[in-house]
Amino acid sequence: MAESQSCQDQEAECDPPGGIRNELPGLAGNVVQTGQVSGGVHFHASAFAPRVRPAQLPSPVAGFVNRVAELRSLDTLAGAESSAHRSAAAMRIIAVVGTAGAGKTSLAVSWAHRIKDRFPDGQLYVNLHGYDPVPPVAAGEVLGRFLRALDVPVEQIPVGEEPRAELFRSVTAGRRVLLLLDNAATAASIRPLLPGSAHCLVAVTSRTRMSGLVAREGAHRVSVETLSQDESIRLMRTVMAAYRPEDDEAELAELARLCAGLPLALRIVAERAAGRPHMALRDLIAELRDESGLWDALSATGGSDDDEADAVRTVFGWSYRALAPQVARCFRLLGLHPGPDFRVEAAAALLRATPVRARRHLDTLAGAHLLEECGHDRYQFHDLLRAFAAEQARREEPAEARHAALGRVLGWYVHSAAAAARAGSNSYTLPVTLESLDDGVVPAAFADGKAAIAWYETERDNLIAAVSTASATGMERIAWQLPAVLTMIIADRELAGTWLPAQQVALASARRAGDRYGEAVTLDNLGIAYRHLYQLAEATEHFDAALIAFGELGDSFGRVRAANGLGVTHMLAHRTDEAAICFEQALEGAHELNEPVYVGAFTRNLGWAHLERDDLDRAETLLERSADLLADEGEQLEWAEALTLLAAVHRRLRRYALAEETAERALALSGEADGTLFQALALLELGRVALARRRGSEALDLLQQTAVLFQRVGRSDLQASAWDATGETYLFLGRTEDAVAFHRQAAAAFRSKDDSWSLALSLAHLATALTRQGTAHEAREHRSEALRLLATFTGQAAEARRAEVAAAAQAAGDPGP
Repeated sequence: MAESQSCQDQEAECDPPGGIRNELPGLAGNVVQTGQVSGGVHFHASAFAPRVRPAQLPSPVAGFVNRVAELRSLDTLAGAESSAHRSAAAMRIIAVVGTAGAGKTSLAVSWAHRIKDRFPDGQLYVNLHGYDPVPPVAAGEVLGRFLRALDVPVEQIPVGEEPRAELFRSVTAGRRVLLLLDNAATAASIRPLLPGSAHCLVAVTSRTRMSGLVAREGAHRVSVETLSQDESIRLMRTVMAAYRPEDDEAELAELARLCAGLPLALRIVAERAAGRPHMALRDLIAELRDESGLWDALSATGGSDDDEADAVRTVFGWSYRALAPQVARCFRLLGLHPGPDFRVEAAAALLRATPVRARRHLDTLAGAHLLEECGHDRYQFHDLLRAFAAEQARREEPAEARHAALGRVLGWYVHSAAAAARAGSNSYTLPVTLESLDDGVVPAAFADGKAAIAWYETERDNLIAAVSTASATGMERIAWQLPAVLTMIIADRELAGTWLPAQQVALASARRAGDRYGEAVTLDNLGIAYRHLYQLAEATEHFDAALIAFGELGDSFGRVRAANGLGVTHMLAHRTDEAAICFEQALEGAHELNEPVYVGAFTRNLGWAHLERDDLDRAETLLERSADLLADEGEQLEWAEALTLLAAVHRRLRRYALAEETAERALALSGEADGTLFQALALLELGRVALARRRGSEALDLLQQTAVLFQRVGRSDLQASAWDATGETYLFLGRTEDAVAFHRQAAAAFRSKDDSWSLALSLAHLATALTRQGTAHEAREHRSEALRLLATFTGQAAEARRAEVAAAAQAAGDPGP
């Protein structure tokens, strides 16, 4: 929370303590380059130097062999060894293409490890799941992950694919980063992920030929064909070397033919042979031939002319039917898992088994190359095997058994998520009564908040996928409860919009189930999500609907929360009268619930509304009361926020010494609590006080510190406010050109957020500076726009601001309307 822009101020966070604040998504903007004041202040593009070099490549496949020609081609393209390649190296995109199971990923990963030292700024990897049963990963989500990995603060990652792509290109400009984009289905899914530097290298794997990427982006294609007979034999001998005596070349050649030269199939067969060192290869060959006929009989299509597809399904079926019954059941039930990878505990829930037994089964499957280990106690399927497992589950498990298994794993996720939220978020969420778990399912437990957040970040994709799976399978309560229990983790830690589609699915589920409480909770969560996206009309609509629903239910706590959320939304739109009504409702409810911290927070919010309305006496009374209440409760940052607002009241009443003292107390409190945002708010107020006291150099120094801190925490809205105040300071110091530059920058930032109130005031300041500069025509245009914008607001503060701008127009000799 911060103060009114009616005195060149800017609103900030005013939600109750514990994370229900207005954490707006940061916009990628410019930063203030500070130095000696006499040297000026200039704008430069933001740069994010990663503190941790990303190293996301998966482990290379053990015993990787062959592909000598392909590796040589990749090395040549990456190294640009010829002058022709040097001239073409600007795009630095290599598409590794081939049929399913041909070993594209193994080749690309092994090669990436060979060359990774050439890219000192790190390696980024993503499995796009272009061919999985689950939906492919959206480019915007991938960009968010990459930007986080490159150390861009979450708050500074913008909403939407295009702004993220622009920021990604800016962050990677001039850097040497290796990107491996695995399992891409289309060239269109790749284009937003291309970096902004010719020093980067992008490797793409795909089953398509990526002709569009080759034609438009100049990508080089490396085709991965099936292995020759000799290469196939070499691969099998490598896998079997330590376990079997030398096998007959002709029999190995027959196995290679039955596997169609596909590395995935060859590894499965070789592992099976290695596990049976005394079994003759001719017996394995006979089994594979029998399996081919059996699979054709089972297949709904049958008679495929695709040798590779026939080989894959034959080998999968043969290997699957050789599993022990419990392991085979584990394999097929894992095909039901909602997300791309899973922990041992999630598998245990699916199986209704202990983690120890589940791990044994998973290790057996990994040993047979039917599953891949992708981290400690974490596993994933090859996409072909996942589809095969799901098909076996549909064939062999009754519908009731499949539903029960899904219920167990989804129940594990929702109970584990609730435990993570309790451990990892120091704030309240609306109470949610979860369905009881099956006796054999034990949710995750967390020793501390750090472990809880780490679990959440690892499981994020699975949790989001679980919402859709629950909704699609009729488990409506789980569908809305998953995002509900994670409310504060999502609000405090996620990029704006990350959970929005899942929350919309949750709302539809609650409504289908006729669950009015679930609907109310989800409406409130969607209000927060839309407010973070600065989609204020949608936020208002959802908070209004939540208020109605909680009212029908007689849920006082829900009404209090929704009323406050709606009030903050109104404040962001400078609808101060409506905001005050909402805060009064929230405050009354907090008194009834005997929640002193929220009484203090909502009293402060109401004081903020009166400050924005120019009702300074009422604002002072409320803010003093709020500061006392929050101090008694030991809520240090909330107390500091109240003091910062109180300092603004004193400044506007020309009590400058008291204003400075109060803001200094706020700065000290927020510093003790390590609250960077709150320190920045206090410094902003101190800068305004210094300017009001005509101490221009001191004000400039404080405001420069403020802008840097707001940039650091990703609050571009407040950084724009600091820029606007800096412009006023430069004008006071007689540095008109710098004043114009800062006001332009502030106005552009406010316009990008569609913040009409802040934009109007910034345009009025810009007009004043332009008038001083002698640019009268442009000044008139900006004053005219400011007046048009202010005409859309009502109330005492809006009237006062219109009068000020109109007086300035008259003094400058602007023509009348």
